[in-house]
Parts: sequence; structure tokens; C-alpha cells
Amino acid sequence: MRIFIAVVVAALVGSPALATAAQTTEAVATTPVAAKAGATLRDAKGMRLGPIDKVNADGSVQLIFDSKIVVIPAGTLVAGANGIATTLTRVEVYKMLP
Repeated sequence: MRIFIAVVVAALVGSPALATAAQTTEAVATTPVAAKAGATLRDAKGMRLGPIDKVNADGSVQLIFDSKIVVIPAGTLVAGANGIATTLTRVEVYKMLP
């Protein structure tokens, strides 16, 4: 019974911290990013997708991925720990290929 109470108390105490971390992540994800041609674009997991080939007028970026040109929407671009990243995963980018 004491273990159960300790687990419940720990869950209640840890919940606000988790909520704050989620809010911080959302704030970073909505901050617009000024992308530059030549910068390396990374996916949501931090894996390298490739260098940005072109920045379009609407803020979206083009890159060569799997030997094809793919356009990543501006709304998915975020400032990552290692530069510019997208909230899309590598699989989602792969599905965008023509």
C-alpha cells in the first residue's frame, strides 16, 4: 500500500513538470525560422535530411532527398539543437516525394 501511495504522489508531482516541458516544445515549434540555402536540414529525430537547396518566397525550403527534389513547408521548420529542423520525420518526407 505504501508503494502505491508513493507512486501516486510521484505521478502527481511530476505532472506539472511534464506539462511545462510540452508547452516549451510547442513554443519552439511555432517560432518562425529563417532558413538559408546551404544549411543542413534535419528531421524531427535529429537525423540529417540534406542541405537546403533553395528557400522559396513563402518560407518553404527545397532539398534533394533520395535523388529527387522535395519541398518542406515553412510551417514545419523549427530551430533545432543542430541548426534548422523540420517537425516531419524521415518517413513523412519520403512520402512527399513525387
